[in-house]
Amino acid sequence: MQALRALLPHEDYLYCADTAHAPYGEKSEEYIRERCFALADFLIAQGAKALVVACNTATAVALKDLRLRYTLPVIALEPALKPAVAASRSGVVGVLATRRTVESAHFQGQVARHGGTARILPQPCPKLVTLLEAGAQDTPEMTTALHDYLTPLLAQGADALVLGCTHFVFLRAGIQVLVGPDIALFDSGAGVARVLRDRLHSMAALNPQTTEGNVRFWSSAATPATVGIMARLWGTPLTVQQL
Repeated sequence: MQALRALLPHEDYLYCADTAHAPYGEKSEEYIRERCFALADFLIAQGAKALVVACNTATAVALKDLRLRYTLPVIALEPALKPAVAASRSGVVGVLATRRTVESAHFQGQVARHGGTARILPQPCPKLVTLLEAGAQDTPEMTTALHDYLTPLLAQGADALVLGCTHFVFLRAGIQVLVGPDIALFDSGAGVARVLRDRLHSMAALNPQTTEGNVRFWSSAATPATVGIMARLWGTPLTVQQL
């Protein structure tokens, strides 16, 4: 969302956090697919002109079915393998992601397409999403989990790390401290924003207004605790409606 607003500030956004059903990384493919359909139906009913699947796991599992089911643009989220491989000096790239993402055929296809001669090290990180959803962003438990996931990648020579889950963007600073300044970090936000801009432009569907657009938030578990976590991650107070 931050990357989208930076590139397309005049658009209005509808943001759905499926908090009650997170994390997706350990759920079955059928469960994830049904949640994606439910969220897409809701967003379209609210007037969405395009859908951004802001989850690597949901993209890996449900993208094909979403595009078959709906006629509006469905923008995929893919791990930033291509720029990471290009930037790596050692030829070893680590990928922090959910288990469902790294085991998916979609991810394997990305590796085949963009991996080249690099050695790709997928690292499932099930604890990170759970801790972030619980508001434990800056805690000793999070630091321990990051250390446990990062150490094997660095030991094998990785000098580029792909943040292959949208949650992990909020851990960028902490990860950089642990791995040091010589390890480059990559995420998909800016690339997704450019794809959305290009699709809307090709459809002549960019918002013509010159003022900043609105953002409306929903959560499937809009509890005070969830709202507090979302506000802290977003950076300003916000209103979250129950989905």
